[in-house]
Amino acid sequence: MPLPPWIASTIAIGVTSVLLARVDYTMFFMKFFRDLSRSKARARLHGNKYALIPMMLGIEEPIKIQDDIDAENRMTVTREQLEEMDGFDGAPLYLSIKGRVYDVSAGAKFYGEGKEYHDWIGKDASRSFGMGCRGGLDRMGHECLSESLEGLNEKELKEIDRWVELYETHDKYTFVGYLVDDPVEEILESVGVDGGETDEVMAETAEETESEMETDQVES
Repeated sequence: MPLPPWIASTIAIGVTSVLLARVDYTMFFMKFFRDLSRSKARARLHGNKYALIPMMLGIEEPIKIQDDIDAENRMTVTREQLEEMDGFDGAPLYLSIKGRVYDVSAGAKFYGEGKEYHDWIGKDASRSFGMGCRGGLDRMGHECLSESLEGLNEKELKEIDRWVELYETHDKYTFVGYLVDDPVEEILESVGVDGGETDEVMAETAEETESEMETDQVES
C-alpha cells in the first residue's frame, strides 16, 4: 500500500535534512519510528489522526505524564533489580527514563542483545534520550548513558519527554514502577560503610546473630 503523499514528502524532507546535516542516521530513524508510534497512540487514545505532521516538524508538545508519587501502593524497582532485567537467561527487558521503569520485552527485536536500542536496557539512560548519543561522552563531557540531566537545555529536555510519551502510551510496553536506590545500601552509606564492604558487614551480622542464638539455646 503506497504512502499518502504528505507522509512521503515529510519523510523525504527529513531524509534530505539528515544527509545535509551529516547527523547520526540511526538516531534519526529511531526518532522517526518513535514519532510514528506516538502518532498512532494519539490517534488510538485521543482520536488525533494528524499528529505525525507537527511531530515531524518538531512543533508538537509532548504529553506530560502525571506521576503518582504519593500513591500508597507505589511500585518501585531498585537499580540492582533493573540491571538484572537485561533479557539474558529468560529475564525481561527493562529500561528506565526519568526514573520511570518500563518493560519493553515485546520489542525484543529492537531492544534485545546486539540490537540498536539495547544500550538503554538495564539502566536509566535519560541523558542519552535527550542528547541523541548512544555511548561514550556527550558534547559536555558527561557519560552519555546516564540519568544525569545536568546542563541539558529546554529542547533536549523536551526530547526526553517525547520518549517518555512513547513508552507510556505504547500498546505493547508497560510501566513497571519507579527507580529507587537499594534501601540496604542507603542505610549502609548513612553509617559510613562503603558499598564494597556490604557483603562483609552482612556476613559479620549473620555470624553475630547465629552466635547470639546459640548462646540463648545454651542458657535455656
